[in-house]
Amino acid sequence: MTHDLDRPRQNASFSLPSLLAIASAIGSFFVGPFMQIVLAVAAIILGLLGVMISISPAKRGGVMSVISVVVGVLAIVIAIVRAVFGIVF
Repeated sequence: MTHDLDRPRQNASFSLPSLLAIASAIGSFFVGPFMQIVLAVAAIILGLLGVMISISPAKRGGVMSVISVVVGVLAIVIAIVRAVFGIVF
């Protein structure tokens, strides 16, 4: 059995899907209802992908991905309310 004590340890980095997921989740609140749903669905899909990738010890972003999924679901609910009641904010 060999040990990797000679090599310097690399810090875990955030995965691209987790970064894109949180960006689209936040961005979904700054557009109209239709685009809000599109960005929210993208946040949910990318968030789930980010969670799967974050299982690797070399990647981070699991919590951020879960938060983006929750915010994406919230954004869909808000988009439906905005579309039904014509609320502009």
